Amino acid sequence: MKVTFNLHKAQANMKIQTVSYKNNSIFCSVRTKRVVEKEQYVPDHALIHILAGKIDIIEADSRSTFICRDTFFVRRNSLVKFIKFPPDNGEPFKALSIFIKRPFLQDYYAKNYSDVAIANHTNADVRIKKVASTPLIQGLFATLYPYFNSGMAFSKELMEIKTREAILILMQVDLSLQHCLFNFAEPGKIDLEEFMCKNFMFNVPLETFSKMTGRSLSTFKRDFERIFNSSPSRWLKKKRLEHAHYLIKEKHKTPSDVYLEVGFENLSHFSSSFKEAYGYNPSALFDP
Repeated sequence: MKVTFNLHKAQANMKIQTVSYKNNSIFCSVRTKRVVEKEQYVPDHALIHILAGKIDIIEADSRSTFICRDTFFVRRNSLVKFIKFPPDNGEPFKALSIFIKRPFLQDYYAKNYSDVAIANHTNADVRIKKVASTPLIQGLFATLYPYFNSGMAFSKELMEIKTREAILILMQVDLSLQHCLFNFAEPGKIDLEEFMCKNFMFNVPLETFSKMTGRSLSTFKRDFERIFNSSPSRWLKKKRLEHAHYLIKEKHKTPSDVYLEVGFENLSHFSSSFKEAYGYNPSALFDP
């Protein structure tokens, strides 16, 4: 199927589509250059379909790449970095996303499966999974193209219809996601030291770290200082700089490639923090 895409109209709508996530569960992402998205916490299940280009999904212990026409599922309460690459032909990166929010799923489950036990076909730790490219999946996203191509806004009713359709299709094409979709439990209390040493490079608020480790923010801070003998902010900065030092010196990465990877928001702040910690600029350490 050949997909046409009105880039001018899509770009005109990008700001609205990007900032209104709380209201819109379906939107199109358009990126004309390689970009590392700032959002690194996925609060709701997401079904993402690549229209053009490719995307790298980086977790604490793995990296996945998805290309044009691939569809993949991201479990809610996941920490991931999204790196989006436009295709080599000069077109922008394009992807359609359907976020399946917890309240919607709870209502859907109550109406359709409340008296049925949902089988656990796989372990509940699935975070990123490629979905088979069936006609049902391709058809689902094909019906969304015309709306973004014309610049039309999605109504609440249409978003609900398409979200229900996405759930039904996922249940048919991949039973292994069934338990994951309808698992409404919040994260339980886990090993804080292991989690933070594994996920320190994700630039998310402390509230997110506390939630993912099954703690209130106050308990998180108290447990953190007891374990690490440091405040979370000081420890995170030190840990990120140490990792950046290693990547530049041992892996020969450039400072401009490293600062986002280790959790800094901009190169200037990274460079000044690095110099404050080590007495020299990160560029002085780089030896290609």
